[in-house]
Formats: sequence, C-alpha cells, structure tokens
Amino acid sequence: MYEAMTRDIRVSVTPQYFEEQSAPEISKYFWIYTIAIENTGDETVHLRTRYWRITNAAGQIEEVRGSGVVGETPAIGPGGSFTYTSGCPLSTPSGIMTGHYGMVSDGGEAFNIEIPAFSLDSPDEQRTLN
Repeated sequence: MYEAMTRDIRVSVTPQYFEEQSAPEISKYFWIYTIAIENTGDETVHLRTRYWRITNAAGQIEEVRGSGVVGETPAIGPGGSFTYTSGCPLSTPSGIMTGHYGMVSDGGEAFNIEIPAFSLDSPDEQRTLN
C-alpha cells in the first residue's frame, strides 16, 4: 500500500496486476487500483477534479485530467472516507502513476491533495533496482 497525507486528508493506494485483462504477447498489461480517501480533519471537503501522470517503462507519459472519480464528486465529512476502484492499461510490463485531486472545502477554499506515486509491476517481469 502507498500513502500520502495532505491537509489532514490521507490517500491510500493498493495496486494489483489484473492478469485476466492482460495479454503480454501483444504488449497489453492491465492493473486495477483501489484508492481510499480519508478525512482526518474537522471540515467537510469535496473532491472535484483528478489529475494523473502515468509513465510506462519506456518513459512515455500520459496525463489524464477530469472531473471527479468514477463518475462521482464525493463530499467527505470529518472522520469519513471514500473508496473506489479503477484501472490502468499500459503497453509495457511496468510503470508508475502519481497525481492529485482537486478539492474544495465547505468554506469555498480550493486546494490539491497528493496521490502518492505507486508502482505498476507485472509479476512476470524481472524487477531491477535503479
């Protein structure tokens, strides 16, 4: 699991290689990831936007921007959380994802919270440390 904390909001990510949707023989690799956003603060926050920077093993970068996550723009109250699962295809057997969520407080303040960088690694690929 990967974690980041920004302004009393914890973002935890658990990625998993999804073999059933992958086809290494045609350079198709797929991961699912589950994200939990926990509000440990005392103010309700609203998730409005997402930004992803996805880098594959060849160094190719894809940026993804949009409103909400999985079709939702959740409000997360004090002590509350929101969890969702999504997926990421790559043309290489490994990569890395990072990004941020655009949030708005009940008071109208806009701010970003960090999504921790997390590794996408195929279990069939030999790992090397750089």
